[in-house]
Amino acid sequence: MKPPQTLPLFFDGRQYDLKWRHLTADLSFWLHWAKTYGDPILELGCGTGRVTLHLAKAGFHMTGLDIFESMLKEARRKSIERKLPVEWVREDMRSFELNRKFPLIIVPFNTLTMLTEIEDFEACMGCVARHLSPGGKFIIDVFNPSLEILNRDPKDRFPHREYGASDGGGTIVVTETNNYDSVHQVNHLKLFYRFPDRKEETVEEVLIRIFHPLELDALLKYNGFKVARRFGDYDGKPFESSSPKQLIVCTAKT
Repeated sequence: MKPPQTLPLFFDGRQYDLKWRHLTADLSFWLHWAKTYGDPILELGCGTGRVTLHLAKAGFHMTGLDIFESMLKEARRKSIERKLPVEWVREDMRSFELNRKFPLIIVPFNTLTMLTEIEDFEACMGCVARHLSPGGKFIIDVFNPSLEILNRDPKDRFPHREYGASDGGGTIVVTETNNYDSVHQVNHLKLFYRFPDRKEETVEEVLIRIFHPLELDALLKYNGFKVARRFGDYDGKPFESSSPKQLIVCTAKT
C-alpha cells in the first residue's frame, strides 16, 4: 500500500473518477447502514469520495481516509464544489491514529484486497479496533472469489472497463489478464489501457489479495472481531457460494 514513485493509473484520482463515476449500486447499502449505526462515520480507502460524499450529502459527519494524494485531491475538490463539510485525511489504513472513536467504520468496494500481506491486514484491524466506539460496527465489502476468474489462462485477455476520456475525445478501453498465485493468494492483475490519442498501450500491474469466506471469518476472529451479519450482495440477499460479494458487519469483541 505504500504509494509508488510513479502513480499507476489505477490509483490516479482523475482516471478513477472517469472509470467509476457511474457506479451507484452500493450507495443505498451504505446509506442504510449509516442510518442504522452512524454518526460520525469513518471510511477507510475513501478514494475520490464516491461513498463518503454520498453519505455527507445525507447529513452524516464523514471522515474519509486514503493514502493517495491524487485521490484526495479530487475528493476535496468535489466536497468544496458541493459545499459538503468532509474531513479528508491522508493516512495509511495500516497505521493511522485520529485520536477519536467512531460508531461506524466502513471499507467499501474491495479496498481491503489491497492489503496483500497478513501483517498488513492485522495492522489495519488493530487501527480499526482502536478507533471503534464501544458497541460500534465495522463493515467490510470485498468480492467473493470466482474460481472461473482465478483459473483463467494468464495469456488470455478479458474486458475490464471502458470509459470516456476527460476531454470528451473518445473512449479509453481497458483489458486485463489475471495470473493467480495460489500460494500467497494474490492475483496479479495486469491492466492494458488503450487511449484514443496514443499508439501504444499503457500497461500496469496491480496486486489483489484474495480473501476466501472461511479464511476471512478466521482472520476477523483472531484479530478481535465477531461477524454479526453477512450478505451476498448490496440488496441484502443472504451470502451463498454463488454470491458476488462478501458484505460483513462486524463488532469488536469485548
